[in-house]
Amino acid sequence: MEKFKRMPKHIGVIPDGNRRWAVGRGLPKKDGYNHGIDPGLDLYEACLKLGVEEMTFYGFTMDNVKRPSLQTKAFQKACVDSVNELKKRDADLMVIGNTDSKVFPKELLPYAMNRTRFGEGKMKVNFLVNYGWNWDLNYALKNKTAIESEDLINHIASKDISRMDMVLRWGGRRRLSGFLPIQSIYSDIYVINEFWPDYKDQHLFDALGWYQKTDVTLGG
Repeated sequence: MEKFKRMPKHIGVIPDGNRRWAVGRGLPKKDGYNHGIDPGLDLYEACLKLGVEEMTFYGFTMDNVKRPSLQTKAFQKACVDSVNELKKRDADLMVIGNTDSKVFPKELLPYAMNRTRFGEGKMKVNFLVNYGWNWDLNYALKNKTAIESEDLINHIASKDISRMDMVLRWGGRRRLSGFLPIQSIYSDIYVINEFWPDYKDQHLFDALGWYQKTDVTLGG
């Protein structure tokens, strides 16, 4: 395991490229999601060993559910399976997403909007499931106190997720796709060209090596 002098406290993960990975292997697009579960667990274990305090995985968005039903069911199941595996790995788990929708997996309702500690709870792990950036921000507008106090940021749906120091995106695309707009405002973004199912620890090490050279100014 490599060592780094400067470590991000919170890493965001956009695990993109599952469908393209599947198509490249002659598989149905839906099959790519199942192959994205183990990479997430491997990344979690690597980050845990390095001392990362918090991770947020971008599961699926409210826009993603517009895809064909077979794909939708596949990434819903992949999210449920991933959370069930994380429960075995000392995660301090929280799922954030629109639970009012029928596409939100009912198996994840016990972990929605509240943190649940499993084992020693060594790392905070957030899973965005049926998440939408506009849903997240508009959540605060339902709170009369938030409006009257003009303190909307502390009343958004994802208020218990901390600011992300670094966002890692697989699949080569250089965009955030609505990923936690408040928490990512000062994030350093590192893009891996390989598809998510091809994750290897070296991707993380390369990203952290790059992170050593970046300046954190937080707008200053």
